[in-house]
Amino acid sequence: MISAEQLVGEELAEWYSLTPQERWRESAKLWEVYLSLGGSLDPEPDTQSPFFDPRAPSSRPVDGRAGLRVIRRGGV
Repeated sequence: MISAEQLVGEELAEWYSLTPQERWRESAKLWEVYLSLGGSLDPEPDTQSPFFDPRAPSSRPVDGRAGLRVIRRGGV
């Protein structure tokens, strides 16, 4: 008989062996890490959509990075 590890690998076999409740808890932990690393739940714009408007205001920068503002403290 073929084992789950042979079919999908050790890591996925371990995931499949969890109950749905255990998978839910593990997924919640992954989302916490993702958000703490700066991930966002905002959808990315779909530039292929016929409704895409590049001039529409966006809640996040185009490059996905935090916005920066240069402040000059002294004369040049």
